[in-house]
Amino acid sequence: MKTKAKNLTQSFLALVSIGILVVTLVASVLPSHAASAFTMTTQYPGRTVQAGNTVSFDLDMYSASEDPVDVELAAKSLPDGWTGYFDGDGNSITDVYVKNGENDAAASFYLTVPDDAKNGTYQVVLTGTANGTTSTLTLNLTVSEQETGASTLSADYSEQEGASGTAFTFNTTIQNNSAESQSYSLNASAPDGWQVKIVPSGESTQVASIDVDARASKTMTVTITPPDDVQAGDYTIPFTAVSASENLSQDLKVTITGTYGLTITTSSQSLSFDAAINKPTQVTLTVTNSGNIDLTNINLSTSTTPTDWTVEFSDSTIDSLAAGATKNVTMTVTPADSTLAGDYELDVAASTDDNAASTTAAFRVTCTSSTAWGIVGVVIIAAIVAALLWVIRKFGRH
Repeated sequence: MKTKAKNLTQSFLALVSIGILVVTLVASVLPSHAASAFTMTTQYPGRTVQAGNTVSFDLDMYSASEDPVDVELAAKSLPDGWTGYFDGDGNSITDVYVKNGENDAAASFYLTVPDDAKNGTYQVVLTGTANGTTSTLTLNLTVSEQETGASTLSADYSEQEGASGTAFTFNTTIQNNSAESQSYSLNASAPDGWQVKIVPSGESTQVASIDVDARASKTMTVTITPPDDVQAGDYTIPFTAVSASENLSQDLKVTITGTYGLTITTSSQSLSFDAAINKPTQVTLTVTNSGNIDLTNINLSTSTTPTDWTVEFSDSTIDSLAAGATKNVTMTVTPADSTLAGDYELDVAASTDDNAASTTAAFRVTCTSSTAWGIVGVVIIAAIVAALLWVIRKFGRH
């Protein structure tokens, strides 16, 4: 009997040992968070940020419950002045429905660092509670004047100079160093009357926003054109690219060195004159440098001329014309002999070789028949009348 009892005891202990071993083996192959009914984590709980920036954290959640559970979210601890909220599909939320198993990026947490935050390390404590189980997530934020890997907005040549009317072209680049794609709203705050055009490289359409993938860059051409009457001086145009979490800026500087200007008129200020058909008519043009920059190589030409007319200038090129100075040029106009009497338009243009300064004057030319042709016409009519009278006298009696 004693031997039988001993054998039973040994068998029982052996079964217990096997059971403990099986439980240990099963536990070793289960997921690490199986021991907890619910866990909340994020891929990057430690971040470096800048004062005034907003950063976001994707929240991954695991539930061991076979049925979906409602998870109550809370920010249990925030540094003074810091603000944050939970987001789901663009909406502020307080709870999230979590299914069994892994739920990647089930929600997001947006955190705004105050503008006056001092450099240093801060902690934010988030909690998620489901079926009585609370998971605590601690975020470690390091505030630094220069965020590690911060996104940037830059320009190849951010300072340029030229005369009024010049189109200043800046090649700019947005470098998105964040872990998420960003949609940036673009704006260049130019003075009133200035024109701004922002076009992505390789495209022709003007845009007001641009999308940049994570860890990628996009280049743009920013063209800024001041008005013709802008005053000489220095101008700063802030160029910004703003997304939901970043505010990037780059100052573009323009120095206006002066103003180009040209005018064409006559000594009488009249832009109309009479011309006889097939007879040369001379008109004295007054070409004035109305800007404050000396001009060279001013070319005179006609942009609109009636058919077969000839137009000549005593000086087709003005070598130089000081700011404010005037030059008289004789224009000789000869209407073609096929021209009918009436009014015609003649456009006279003046421009420098580089087209920095240009102008066009539209003249109205009233064409009249030649006096000689009028006399010839009268003689012909008189001859016809005389011939008729002779015929009547000679044959009228019969």
